[in-house]
Amino acid sequence: MNSTINPLEETIKRERAALSAFLIKVLAPIAHISSSHWDSPEKLDDLLVAALEHSNKSKLLYAIGCDGKQYSSNISKTQIDPGKRGQDLSIRPYMQEIAAENGFFVLSPVYVDSNDHHLCVTALHKVQNEHGKVLGCIAADYDLDQLPSDAILNNTLSGNWLQIKGDPAIRQNLFRQERVFSSMDENLSEVHDIITDLLCNRGVFHAKLHYSSSRATLWLNNDPRRYRLHVLEEITDPSVCLAYPKADYPEDAIIAQATIKKVFDRFKKLREVDKTIYLRSASLNIINGMVGLTFSCDGSHYMSAGDFLNKDDSFWGN
Repeated sequence: MNSTINPLEETIKRERAALSAFLIKVLAPIAHISSSHWDSPEKLDDLLVAALEHSNKSKLLYAIGCDGKQYSSNISKTQIDPGKRGQDLSIRPYMQEIAAENGFFVLSPVYVDSNDHHLCVTALHKVQNEHGKVLGCIAADYDLDQLPSDAILNNTLSGNWLQIKGDPAIRQNLFRQERVFSSMDENLSEVHDIITDLLCNRGVFHAKLHYSSSRATLWLNNDPRRYRLHVLEEITDPSVCLAYPKADYPEDAIIAQATIKKVFDRFKKLREVDKTIYLRSASLNIINGMVGLTFSCDGSHYMSAGDFLNKDDSFWGN
């Protein structure tokens, strides 16, 4: 018997794939920043209140621990509800999916919200600490009619800009500190040349440079679930490239190879432009075309490389 393609199923599958690709980009920065606030539900609540504005019209934002119990309050535009902390969400079907080891993002099936009877989906993104340990996940509930369709998503996926404020304690003491040039700063041109080669010729699709602590983390196309960590002595030695087999530049990369150098040149400027407000770490992902920046005030920006390069240097001092 010949199998036939169900047009309805194909349409639903396409819409879910587009929504997942969109919402991963929305939640990933929030999940990343949440890891540094996971020690305190109160601090996490404060972060989620700030992040709600950048969650693309999420009606509810919250954090869930590895045990399946809600860790934060329910955060919405109208209230912060700490009474939801500790409720057991482990029985929800999508919680079993996010708990699995082989995925960092889950989009639930469409369901009817029992509170307002709207059609909804829940998106979840795992939270990891700097050592790769999973702490839990960030969850966001969306009314279906507030999310863009596949046709709209195809034109907007690369254009989002997210800015998140960091630790208030760091911001309060910002003008009492002054940049100290790191060992990486003394070798910055060489480091950038080596990272550029790894991105263009050695299968690396995502690179993050920790300028203040002189280290780099890299993700490979053929092994995206694990990152490689390099200290300064390794990342300033061109021989490190021999540890990464030669690979063609990805056909689906949004970033042109010629743009990589421009991005790293701008990173260097932002590292040196001011003694007080300066770049602490930066990342480039050639597949989704996104740049991530963390400054001395602990504020973070996530944007397309095009947006990043189009901004004048003076913008970042504002």
